[in-house]
Amino acid sequence: MKKTTTLLADGRELVHYDARDDVVRDAVDQRPLEPTTTASEIRHDPLLDEWVAIASHRQTRTYHPPADACPLCPSRDGRHSEIPAADYDVVVFENRFPSLTGGPGPLTADAPDGLLAHRPGAGRCEVVCFTPDHDASFADLTPDQARLVLDAWTDRTAELSQLPGVQQVFCFENRGREIGVTLSHPHGQIYAYPFTTPRTARTLHSLAAHRERTGGRNLFDDVLAAERADGTRVVLTGDHWTAFVPHAAHWPYEVHLYPNRRVPDLLGLDEAARAEFPHLYLELLRRFDRIFGTGEPPTPYISAWHQAPVQHADRRDFALHLELFTIRRTSGKLKFLAGSESGMNVFINDVPPEAAAARLREIATQEHRGHHGQHKKAGQQQ
Repeated sequence: MKKTTTLLADGRELVHYDARDDVVRDAVDQRPLEPTTTASEIRHDPLLDEWVAIASHRQTRTYHPPADACPLCPSRDGRHSEIPAADYDVVVFENRFPSLTGGPGPLTADAPDGLLAHRPGAGRCEVVCFTPDHDASFADLTPDQARLVLDAWTDRTAELSQLPGVQQVFCFENRGREIGVTLSHPHGQIYAYPFTTPRTARTLHSLAAHRERTGGRNLFDDVLAAERADGTRVVLTGDHWTAFVPHAAHWPYEVHLYPNRRVPDLLGLDEAARAEFPHLYLELLRRFDRIFGTGEPPTPYISAWHQAPVQHADRRDFALHLELFTIRRTSGKLKFLAGSESGMNVFINDVPPEAAAARLREIATQEHRGHHGQHKKAGQQQ
């Protein structure tokens, strides 16, 4: 992988990740852009002990532009986009409308006892363009292309973890209008948070409680072992990864993908796990697109990497894993977060996890049964 870093016209950083070492990236952003001046704030919710980002400048972000005005396509035929190159492999750049931006700042409380606390929304938000093909999706990538994205995610995790004030790095993809995506070009995002996210903090609490209750056992290891032993919710296995629908899945179709050897973040993956990952992940994405039948529109989904906080006493006990889920519960119907979910964070799932896993096994492609059946390291059907 070759990495080339440059600046856009408004001062934002852009990084090319190329599969070939002989590629030269010297294109210059020709747009007449003013330097970026975005700023955000985070405010503390004392009842939930959570931080909320306030970023009013995002109201003006690009919203469903036509294909010929897509800002994530290459710059061609006299039209300049966010990527000043006629072609690319994988590109990462600073978001023009970030939720978090800048360096750390002082904490201020506007009421006694530390209430009404707020500080600058320090951090960084980046966009990851998976392919120059506007009409493709991640599932259309080759294993080599998907591996390059994995390497880019890993490199960005390493880089962003070194920024002052950053506590956690989150790589994710939103796909589909139903999810809220405003750009249809295949892309993902990376958030570098100035705090440990509520979801991870709660998981770390459960991790510590399980360790205390079991005399030192690891919760992630035990959950993965239990799912593999039960087997009814396992969707795919390889020599280095296991994909399963969790016992208490929140979403209609939800798959967790774990490396069989626990590591805290993407940097901890060895070469064998990196080589196997693209095959299993691409197969999962392709199955997601067939859950509801070939006549249905592409399945909307969120794909999210869960990584350990940058600095935490229990980070070595945390298990890197990817969570993939869709908000579509059946053909033509979405799973809305209504009163119980939004009001009390109690999920009600209409699809039994065992039925979801069975469906995801059932729709294995013939290609998967053939190619991957011969080479089980790339993913053995269960």
